[in-house]
Amino acid sequence: MGRIIGAASEFYRLRLTRYDATDEPDFEWRDDILYRSSPTESVQEREEWVVEAVTLDEHETVTELSRFGTADEAHELMERAGEDLGELTKSGFEDRYLTRA
Repeated sequence: MGRIIGAASEFYRLRLTRYDATDEPDFEWRDDILYRSSPTESVQEREEWVVEAVTLDEHETVTELSRFGTADEAHELMERAGEDLGELTKSGFEDRYLTRA
């Protein structure tokens, strides 16, 4: 099958996902109630930020672009890739972000 020509923004969207990479339980178990949420609202030990490209076709294929240890680094890639998404063609975006050497 040949390459499809068109703007990358017609085929992909970007998303940022935060993962809690700690081994701590998500809930604190108690005898008097079924469960209670952890008292901390933010992860204290380790979290990972993942920038992903999601296709807009019926399969909604997700491709990880990169993982980061901080939100600032992830937002920098999101901003740069978002600009490229609006400017590049589908094949140009795939060549720059989705192909691994």
